This record gives sequence, structure tokens and C-alpha cells, in this order.
Amino acid sequence: MADLVLKGVEKAYGEVKVLRDINLDIQTGELIVFVGPSGCGKSTLLRMIAGLERITGGDFSIDGVRMNDVPPAQRGIAMVFQSYALYPHMTVRDNMSFALKIARKSRAEIAAAVDKAARILQLTPYLDRLPKALSGGQRQRVAIGRSIVRDPKVYLFDEPLSNLDAALRAATRIEIAQLKEAMPNSTMVYVTHDQVEAMTLASRIVVLAGGTIAQVGTPLELYERPRNEFVAQFIGSPAMNLLGGEVVGIGEETIVRLDGGGLARSAVPTMTADKGLRVNVGVRPEHLRETDGDALFTGEVAITEALGEVTLLYFTASEGAAPLVAKLPGIRPNLRHQTLSLTADPDKVQIFANGTSLLYR
Repeated sequence: MADLVLKGVEKAYGEVKVLRDINLDIQTGELIVFVGPSGCGKSTLLRMIAGLERITGGDFSIDGVRMNDVPPAQRGIAMVFQSYALYPHMTVRDNMSFALKIARKSRAEIAAAVDKAARILQLTPYLDRLPKALSGGQRQRVAIGRSIVRDPKVYLFDEPLSNLDAALRAATRIEIAQLKEAMPNSTMVYVTHDQVEAMTLASRIVVLAGGTIAQVGTPLELYERPRNEFVAQFIGSPAMNLLGGEVVGIGEETIVRLDGGGLARSAVPTMTADKGLRVNVGVRPEHLRETDGDALFTGEVAITEALGEVTLLYFTASEGAAPLVAKLPGIRPNLRHQTLSLTADPDKVQIFANGTSLLYR
């Protein structure tokens, strides 16, 4: 069991606060992913959990035991870094068993722990190889295995796949997902810049912005119901389109007359607004489709990017309107410089006032 609780946690360097009022409950068995822009404090927060950075305010506990002043080695935590940090002169077996030897475990305990970790990570055929004889993905698995043999309460991953190429990153991401399935009671905290990693691995995602938590939720909650414009544009690629306008109708649907002349209808549950309210309408590129009727947006396609399964369309911003990106299915090679009208289903349209979704007013 390893429940992590952060209450009012802060981090300051002198007079500069880099993290403030962090409140988060992490349950046993969860894989929590920290995401956010560079400098938002996600790696610092991970290092505070590990004990590598001092907590300057608030409390951090594991299973009800306050950990603020507990040394890293006594927290029951194992950390996997961006760099593999393997001993080049040691075999895979020796790299994985090194910490247990330092802890004076018996040979039988060490052998059993290494063999178990090697089976989980599919490293058994490579136990007698040196790191230089392994691929990047295999080296990262050895680094993970070195943590598994210690049988910690909590695993911390600090951007473990960022040094791998795209193909290896995808393969190792699947391996980490399989590792989590094989260890359902293990608590894991994972830092990444990669949205695919966050969306596919996480039980819940913690979005950090400006040293605070912008939103916590499951991947689909953050994608479908972002609390604010920052989360709306941070989760998803390409980012959600935000189009300014004014509320002109309320009822079962909220109707917004957009600055570019289009009409947006939103049927997001519990949404309330007042006529005349200035808002931003949010619609994801993949939710837009062509229409011959009332259009949310009409404009000229400036650039197309054919990706095979989809085509990205970048529209020229008309006077008084924001630019827009649409993601349409299939290959659309002849749309450049064409004028298209687009709309979206009302249940896919978000409305934000003062940066916050009306769903959460």
C-alpha cells in the first residue's frame, strides 16, 4: 500500500516561489502523470516527493506518515531518471543487483529479485550483457529493473523516454503500460512532456501551470471537459481552437455570435450564460466538419498538411476573427486556397468566460 498525500505543498528558492498550494491525493495502484510547460515545476515536484528537494511549506505523507524530513533512502521510493545512468563495466545482472548488494541482501534474495524483474521486463536473455550491447529501449528497461528489484512503495519516472527515438519511445511506452498491468498495486508518478504518454499511460493527469495545479482528472475528462483555456489548449494536438464572440441565445443550447460572423451552438450539460456576455468558444480541430448550412467558421485554407489518415487545414484569419485549424479525415490534397464552411456538433463545443469553462462556474 502506498497512498501519497500532498497538502498545501510549496517550494521556494529564497523569495521566489516556484510551487505553491499543491494539494493532491494519489491512491495506491494509480499511475499519475505530471504534465505542463517547461518551467511549471513538474520535475521539481517529483524531486520533492523523492526527497531530493526540500519542501519549504505544507506537508507530504506516504500512508499517513509525514515525509518532509525523512531522508530519500528511507522513503521507500525508487526513481527512474531521463538518463539511464548504468554502470558501463557491469553486466545487466550486476547493474540490477547493485543496490541489493549494498543493502547486504543474501545471494538467494538478490537472485530471486533480479530474475523476477527480468521476467517482467523481458530482460532474461540479456542479463549477462554489458550496457553497450543493448539498445536504448533495453537500457531504459534495465534502469526500470534496477528500481523494481528494490520493491519500493512508489516508483517515480522523470521523463524516462525523452532520450529515445520515436519508434523506441512508442515501444517502451507500451512496455511501461504492460509493466503497470503486471504490478497493479504499485503506485507510480510519471513526468513527461509527451501528450501521447500522458493520455495512454495515466490513471489521472495533473496539469501544472505557473507553479500551481490547473486541473486533475482522467485523460478523457481533461480532453472533453477542460476547466480553463490553458488546459483546453494544452491537452490535445493540434490545440483547441478559441474563437471570440458574444452570447446571443440561451436555453437548451447556448448560442454565440462569433467575431468572424459565424454562429456557435453549445449543448454542454449544466452550462449557463447571460445574453451579451463576451466569451471564447472552444472547438477541437478533430470535431470540425464541412457544412452547407449554418457555419461556425468560414474561411480560406492557407496551408494543408496531409498526414495520411487525416489532413490538417490551417485557415487564414479573416478581419476580426482568430485563425483556425481543422483536422479532417482522409487525404484532401486540393483544398489549399479553397473557401470552406465548417461546423461542429453542439455537444463538442465548449464556452469559456474570463478563461474559465462555463461548465465549472
